[in-house]
Amino acid sequence: MPAAKKTPGKRHVAKRSTTDLNVVWREIRTLLEKYTPPLEVRNDVKGGYHLWSVKAIAVAGRKKNEVYFAGVIPRKGYIGFYYMPIYTNPERKSMFKPEMLALLKGKSCFHVRRLEPEVKKQIKDALASGFKLYKQRGWV
Repeated sequence: MPAAKKTPGKRHVAKRSTTDLNVVWREIRTLLEKYTPPLEVRNDVKGGYHLWSVKAIAVAGRKKNEVYFAGVIPRKGYIGFYYMPIYTNPERKSMFKPEMLALLKGKSCFHVRRLEPEVKKQIKDALASGFKLYKQRGWV
């Protein structure tokens, strides 16, 4: 069987198997489950698992009945880990090491393809730290 041809100028990217991504999704979801209750779980039609604080509060002078905390969403080719404390407090980025920051796309979404032990530990620590922050603010 002849070797596959490579297109000049294009980098070959190995496809991540669905099974691998399912494992990543389940492991991050397990980390999130620790915070229910008091946080409320909301699943979405795309397989997302989201945690919300359901409490009447004021944020920047606006009244809210809920605040998003974190979630995990399966995407094609990666698992999206959304972490709102980094959005509301950008200085929290300093708690992450370079291997985790390399996964940050946008303000609060990390694209996780493999859950290396150090990345998993950083997610676990970030959730604990963010939950503590929400409690201090009276959001939980």
